[in-house]
Amino acid sequence: MHDLVRSVAPHGPSRRQFGWLGAALALTWLVGCSNADEADGKSVSLEVARAELAAGRVRLFDLREPQEHATGVAPGATLLPMSQLGARLAEIPRDPAQPVLLICQTQNRSGKVAAALRERGYTHVHYVHGGMGGWAGKGWPMVAPPR
Repeated sequence: MHDLVRSVAPHGPSRRQFGWLGAALALTWLVGCSNADEADGKSVSLEVARAELAAGRVRLFDLREPQEHATGVAPGATLLPMSQLGARLAEIPRDPAQPVLLICQTQNRSGKVAAALRERGYTHVHYVHGGMGGWAGKGWPMVAPPR
């Protein structure tokens, strides 16, 4: 399972190492991107994710790290930091009848993890386009992470 984590772990410098320049480039890329993955079923919009979660029709896994969770999480999300994914993979349902959504801050990590899981047969796993940054930007409810 370490191969899964290694295959989706970011390579090269972190966002912190890039500083403001990296953040500006990432923001420029996100603003300019269309969501082609939503059109072909790899991702779902924030609106769909929120509605499906509220209706109890999906499991939402928040892949952000604990320091990111401290800023607030979507009500009902399961916290599964990407750094723990290899050890906790069994928590993600394998049953195709149980839809799974993955969310991170911007969709970078969740998109990569979803793709890696789909390659391993998890056809029912999708990522949330816009991430928790988009969720917070819409002013939607966020709760303190469980202790």
